Amino acid sequence: MRTIDIIIKKREKEELSKEEIEFFVEGFAIGKIPDYQASAWAMAVLLNGMTPRETTDLTLAIAATGDTLDLSDVVDLAIDKHSSGGVGDKTSLVVLPIVAACGLPVGKMSGRGLGFSGGTLDKLESIPGFRVDLSTKEFKKQLREHGMVLSGQSVNLAPADGKLYALRDVTGTVPSMPLIASSIMSKKIAAGAQAIVLDVKLGLGAFMETLGEARELAKRMVEIGELAGRKTVALLSDMNQPLGQAVGNALEVVEALDTLHGGGPADFREHSLHVAAQMLHLGEYAKNMDDARKMAEKAIDDGSAFEKFRELIIAQRGDVSFIDKPEKLPKAKLIETVAAPRSGYLAQIHARLVGEAAVALGAGRAKKGDPVDHAVGFIIHHNVGDFVEAGEPIFTIHANRPELLKEARAEVLKAHLFSDKSVQPLPLFYQ
Repeated sequence: MRTIDIIIKKREKEELSKEEIEFFVEGFAIGKIPDYQASAWAMAVLLNGMTPRETTDLTLAIAATGDTLDLSDVVDLAIDKHSSGGVGDKTSLVVLPIVAACGLPVGKMSGRGLGFSGGTLDKLESIPGFRVDLSTKEFKKQLREHGMVLSGQSVNLAPADGKLYALRDVTGTVPSMPLIASSIMSKKIAAGAQAIVLDVKLGLGAFMETLGEARELAKRMVEIGELAGRKTVALLSDMNQPLGQAVGNALEVVEALDTLHGGGPADFREHSLHVAAQMLHLGEYAKNMDDARKMAEKAIDDGSAFEKFRELIIAQRGDVSFIDKPEKLPKAKLIETVAAPRSGYLAQIHARLVGEAAVALGAGRAKKGDPVDHAVGFIIHHNVGDFVEAGEPIFTIHANRPELLKEARAEVLKAHLFSDKSVQPLPLFYQ
């Protein structure tokens, strides 16, 4: 088998065989196939696409280049969720405890924030002592004993994906749907979950800006999941404005705790309950979505979801007193509430601008390895569609440096657009 023949075959819009895809991925992973040939192949895929079968074979081939986690010896069925990232998206902190409290085991490997999108691990590290570096043995032991684990990547998952992504990043081939879908799903399949709920964000603060793009990506990933023998469902959710009110690590932990106690912003609570219900239904812990929704609500109302979150923190050696008394979490030195410059309906709260302003404050990373300030961020007081009076608070800045606070104020004001005419609220989910 020759690499050049595989490139030409895809250039000519022909379908690659499973063997050709495995030969190519393995050769690239171990360095036998050079970057220039892999670049040509990636461009051919971008221009000519892949069939669902090809994309699934690519996904499994990428997953096979590293370790794979088998959870079947620990639990009958483990479920996972994946969010394509966004601003104020702290849903894992609420959804996972709800689902685990209902008896459905959840084993999740999460990531750190990069760019305007926040990371679950950074939020959890607001809690002193919380371990995110569990070994595979520890991951499986905790899943068996507690029915819930939320850790960083503990195994060498899909190394070919990282190598291929770095190449795509510099060759203009990032937007390829088969390559995006296989990148996400290779890590999910390698991580061992037998059922996966995908929360695909779309809008100004998402990597997929249009409904069409998000729908195509979701469809691709569900096809891969099903062809790979995983029960998979995808939700298309809005990320034009921040989700909930809090944007920033410790601030988002506080909001998640409020929600687990039965409070929290209405949009964030509703989003979390819907995702949790989808997981319970997919995991066959509920006969239908109505029953799944009632189970999720009960877990919050009876306090069992909050207790499960406490159990998670203790199991991973976090200081649980910070959960019982959230006022102990990191606090910013400078807190300033900004008033609306005029009266009107909120027509837009640009999620990406808010996310980028949070990164500039220190809540996220401009590049991998940057330190994170867990205390800083924003509270966004309104949603698109709300009528706001001039002088009414629209957002609160939590900062540690005066010059950064000033820049953040200007950026987040710019993110808020007003209209004299009434504006429809944004949907939480599109499909």
